[in-house]
Parts: sequence; structure tokens; C-alpha cells
Amino acid sequence: MKRAVLAYSGGLDTSVAIHWLRDQGYEVHAVAVDVGQKEDFARIVERGFVAGAADVRVVDVVDRFAGDYLTRAIKANGLYEGKYPMVSGLARPCIVEEVVRVAREVGADAVAHGCTGKGNDQVRFEVSFGVLAPDLRVLAPIRDDDIPREKALALAEEWGIPVAGVVSHYSIDENLWGRTAECGPLEDPWVAPPEDAFDRTAAPADRPSVPAEVVVAFERGVPVSLDGARTPLPALIRALDALGGSYGFGRVDMIENRRVGIKSRELYEVPAALALITAHRALEDTTLERDLAHFKPGIEQRWADLVYDGQWFSPLRLALDAFVDATQVDVTGEVRLRFEPGACTVAGRRSERSLYDLSLATYGGDDAFDQADAQGFIRLWGLPLKVWSEKQGRLG
Repeated sequence: MKRAVLAYSGGLDTSVAIHWLRDQGYEVHAVAVDVGQKEDFARIVERGFVAGAADVRVVDVVDRFAGDYLTRAIKANGLYEGKYPMVSGLARPCIVEEVVRVAREVGADAVAHGCTGKGNDQVRFEVSFGVLAPDLRVLAPIRDDDIPREKALALAEEWGIPVAGVVSHYSIDENLWGRTAECGPLEDPWVAPPEDAFDRTAAPADRPSVPAEVVVAFERGVPVSLDGARTPLPALIRALDALGGSYGFGRVDMIENRRVGIKSRELYEVPAALALITAHRALEDTTLERDLAHFKPGIEQRWADLVYDGQWFSPLRLALDAFVDATQVDVTGEVRLRFEPGACTVAGRRSERSLYDLSLATYGGDDAFDQADAQGFIRLWGLPLKVWSEKQGRLG
């Protein structure tokens, strides 16, 4: 019998995909990868067996997801289009690694996913499968058999798959890095997001009025402690997520350019991701040399585009990471974050590697800056423009 390993979320589409694959003659091995999402995995396993899977396994990769993926996103200040911390884009290659590992273990003929033809995830899954397992067939039942949501619901009912608890107005994806929501009431970009679309961030009426501060310490660009207590990265992210979320910080409502060429309205809740990137940037402001600080954002934008577009396993991403790692050698220190209703701001930053020199920056009596140097510097700096103005200038 042919074997297929399915990236299984436990939702409507992937549950229907299990039965569909079985009807196509495949022995289905469903792999639910735990990347920090809030799920009842026991129910997911049960649903997978009811749908017809020969095997359903849950693989916990939270620590590896944080250590191998999220640390790189933090160091690269990874934000797609300057806003989105790429909750899904970072998780998909990590999931693919586990699906391929199981496929090799069971001797599978194919790997599969439950994506539609409109989304980005089909690209991320299939490009990654193509790199890690080019010999395996890739199956996409929901897309390739053109199964819209209404038909999937009807099939689930016909096949006796219990999906009542997993179907909502919205399409939800979440992991340790954040939560995404789309579809339903969110499809009209003129309409404000209903409060029932949010889960990780408090409504305005429920946010504390008294600000809170927390100190995040970094070593070589990676967060390592909260308020002086050494903290594993997954626990640190969860703590900041809860704190920021309680203040309603971390909501992103954007019109996004998908890889497949369409614009979509996306809603994100990413309190910890945005807080850590904010803190990391503040620490870089104090520790990166001027030209390096000016150059790195261009690399960050290209890095984010690659990750968003499913190019995690590309040589360019690896090369850009080598550059980013080189920039982080001195990005060690502490940042004090202040949370207020709907906001997170930097209240302070310090580092033994800081390039901020008070004796040069001060306007007080301890000023060590030799102001006599300024006149000659300005004369030489402006000399090319002065010559141009005298010889060719047409501004007047």
C-alpha cells in the first residue's frame, strides 16, 4: 500500500484530507507538529483516527522552533512589509522538517498538506518539500480537488468527522510567536475587526491603567533573561506575550501582499514578537557602528521576504544569516520595556559594548568633544558641493 505523511493541524481541511487520501489508496500517517499553539492535542489525535489515519503522532518541537527559527527572526528584526513578524512563515519549514523525518521513517511515497490555492502556505510547504525531499510526491487534496469550505464541511459530516469544535467564522493559525486570523468578517477592509476575532490581546475596556515595566537582557542578539532571571526562550516569549497581551499591545491589522499575487486583509496578535523586536532594535541602536546600522535594515527586509515567500532553505537565506550573525557579536545588554494600554515603548537601554559615549554626547561641562575640529570637517565634507556650485551650479 502507498503511504502518505500529512502535515496535520487537526482542523477541518486537514481532517478531510486524511479521509480523501485514504480513499485514494494511501495509508495516512498524520503528523501534528507542536510549535507552541494552544491546542487540545488529545482531541486532535482522536479526530485524526476517526478521519481514517493509520497513525497520528504529535511531535513537540517548541524548543527547536524557538532556538533555530525565532532567534534568527529576532536577530534579523524579521518583519514582512515592516509590520508582520511572520508567525506562519517561520513555522512552516520547521513543520516540514518533521513531516519529512516521519516520511523517511515510515518509507512514505508522498507528503501532503491541507492548503488552498490562494494562500502562502502551499508555497512554503511545497518549496520546502522540494528541497528536503525532492523524490517524494506532494499531494494537496483541498487545492487540487477544488474542495471549498462548504464542501469540506459537507464531507466532514458525511464521513462522520467531528469538526464542530474547530470551525469558526475565521481561519486561525497560531504558534509560540503569535496568532493569525483571516476570512469571515475580516474580508471587508473597511470594517473594524470584531473583538471576537482576538484571543491573545485584551479588549480596550479590560486593559490595566497602571503601566508595567520589564527588563529584557540579550546576549549576542538573543533574549536570555527577564528582570534578571535567566529564562529559556519559549518561557520568556510566553511571559512577554501574556504581559503585552494584557495591555492590548501587539495587534496588527494590515492589507498584505501575498506571494500568490493577491492582497488580503490579515489580523495578527503578536505581543511578544513585537516587544522583543522593539527591544532588540533599541539595543542595536547603541551597539552597532553607524554604517553597519544603516546597511542592516536592507538585509533585514530581504531576509523577511525570503522567509515569507517560503525560501527558508535557500542558500541566500543562509548567507544573509551569516551576515546577521556577524552583526550581533556586540549586541549584548539590557533593555527596559514599558507597557501601557495598547503600547510598548523603550524606557531605557544599557550595554557594556555600547558605542554611546557620554563624554562626547553631553552638552555639559564634561564635554570631551573638541569643537575646533568641526569647522575643518564641515569645510571638507561640503567641498565637492561647493566646487559643483561654483562651476556647474544651476540651483539659482
